[in-house]
Amino acid sequence: MNVLGILPFARFLLQSCLSEGDIAVDCTVGNGHDTVFLSTLVGQTGEIYGFDIQEAAISQTSNRLNNENIKTPVHLFCQGHQKLKDFIPSSIHGKVKGAIFNLGYLPGGDKTIVTTAATTIQAIQALLDIMAPGGIIVTVIYHGHEQGQEEKNDVVSFVKRLPQEQAHVLQYEFINQKNNPPFIVAIEKRKA
Repeated sequence: MNVLGILPFARFLLQSCLSEGDIAVDCTVGNGHDTVFLSTLVGQTGEIYGFDIQEAAISQTSNRLNNENIKTPVHLFCQGHQKLKDFIPSSIHGKVKGAIFNLGYLPGGDKTIVTTAATTIQAIQALLDIMAPGGIIVTVIYHGHEQGQEEKNDVVSFVKRLPQEQAHVLQYEFINQKNNPPFIVAIEKRKA
């Protein structure tokens, strides 16, 4: 396939905004795959801040980082992503260059524990406050579960209303696939 799939496109967007020494946020660390990927982009001189409400996700991510011998400084918090501004030091506000969300539930985990529109929107607002101009928020929206449709609708409605002077918002999706395929909403901060 010549058209990038959802996850390769998410990585392409992150590669476009992150480089050695940058600061990134994994808003839903899950099983740690994105955290490891972010570490390859920011290197040992960068930093990653990771959030998840499930201790199992924090533990799995920590184990993956250790097993893959990742040297990037990674700060993991068993906290909701809506609280990220409380845990990311104010000294680096304005310097965050990239962030990613995978909305829905922890793959292989308890499917009743899901992200919600309210906390996701709070986290997006917080990221827009602390990101550098040109920074990108990649939101992969999995909406094939009960609460997923509501979260999708609310998040998309919110980002559509962001002033274009503040952010560029892109929606990337396949429109002829079955079973509620995931899609991306990417937000690029335009100015401080």
